[in-house]
Amino acid sequence: MSNRIGVLGSICNPPHLGHATLARSAAEQLGLSHVLLIPTGTPAHREEPAVDPRTRLWLAEAAAADEPMLEVSAIEVDRPGPSFMAETLSLLALQVGAAELVLLLGADQYAALDTWHDPAGIRQLASIAVAPRAGSVLDLDPGVEEIAMDVVDVSSTEIRRRVAAGEPIDGLVSRRVAALIAELGLYRA
Repeated sequence: MSNRIGVLGSICNPPHLGHATLARSAAEQLGLSHVLLIPTGTPAHREEPAVDPRTRLWLAEAAAADEPMLEVSAIEVDRPGPSFMAETLSLLALQVGAAELVLLLGADQYAALDTWHDPAGIRQLASIAVAPRAGSVLDLDPGVEEIAMDVVDVSSTEIRRRVAAGEPIDGLVSRRVAALIAELGLYRA
């Protein structure tokens, strides 16, 4: 059993197949025991989504249901106040003991990492691994691991737009996520 745990933070509004592909690729290439998918509670750097944190947690659980290496953590949803990855990693470090945390980022988020709250603390608490993202250049610092995978050109914004327009979302989200979106009437115009 590996002593490395992936950490994948996301608004999860909704979680999509790009998240699952990233988790699978990272687990395989980086020797991770599993990947924690962590829905953001209250975003610190962007407007709060119309879909509440608990519902986004349910969507994340639906996304992880058929992905054996993916586990969902409510650590940010359960914590009051804005969600900061440095604080999340600090709490996770207490929970996992000697295990190594590996923060999984898309190239776009990695490029913006120095604008996050306490980027130095993030780098101390976790190793960083980066996946390619459409429209972003992969320019990695020494010690940052690359996750080799095809660019998955899907975004939560596009999924919400499609649902609002009555267009299909097959191939963008898992069947369970699509069913939950329909059942709850999410993202409709």
